[in-house]
Amino acid sequence: MVSTLYYRGNENVLWDKCAAVIGSRKMTSYGLQVVEKLVPKLVQDGWTIVSGFMYGVDQAAHRICVECGGKTIAVLGWGIKVPMESNDEKMANEIIKGGGVVVSEWEEQKGALWTFPQRNRIVAGLSSEIYVVEAAQRSGALITAELGIKMGKKIWAVPGPITSRVSAGTNKLIADRKAEMWVPDDARVNVALRYTNKSDIYSLLQNESLSVDELVIKLGKTAVEIMADLTMMLLKGEVQEREGKYFLG
Repeated sequence: MVSTLYYRGNENVLWDKCAAVIGSRKMTSYGLQVVEKLVPKLVQDGWTIVSGFMYGVDQAAHRICVECGGKTIAVLGWGIKVPMESNDEKMANEIIKGGGVVVSEWEEQKGALWTFPQRNRIVAGLSSEIYVVEAAQRSGALITAELGIKMGKKIWAVPGPITSRVSAGTNKLIADRKAEMWVPDDARVNVALRYTNKSDIYSLLQNESLSVDELVIKLGKTAVEIMADLTMMLLKGEVQEREGKYFLG
């Protein structure tokens, strides 16, 4: 439990309607594209964005939020008085200038292996909803998601390529039904219209859930071809995967 939060900026935003946008420090170009679609939509819908101020998805979320006129809360994994590198200090000042706030539960504590997981409970606690953009199977973002689940928060996860290590965690959250899948609005089109007379996979999955091996046998295609098609359908929210079986989303 946190008894004190030290801050720089507008502390009033701590009581805003907040959504956390979190993810891997090893953000891919796909992850950046997701943040560029997700954050402006959340800001437009009146959300204040919470994240952990680390490089990768966190800082992308803070930066894009400020750029589109939103307010953001940066939760540090070190003390509020600990000097930052010039680029980080510049971003902190931009967050504050935009009406946001930088917070920490410490004054002079240096960043350590234990401080970052500990600060994740503040990210989860401040947020009504948590969006996980990219996360490996073992990552701070998944720690935050699990904390959010225990707190009764709404968890969203962005599906990613099944060959990507930084999407393994998000895909598992969806498969385990711990998170609802988030895809951009422009991907939520009528699947039937798009795939009529085009997709053998879609036709088969209309009737039953199937594994990759079963699809290979039924379609006479290679596993590589099937996996490529499934990846694109997964990214667009057209299919979901659970325990090795694929079914229509």
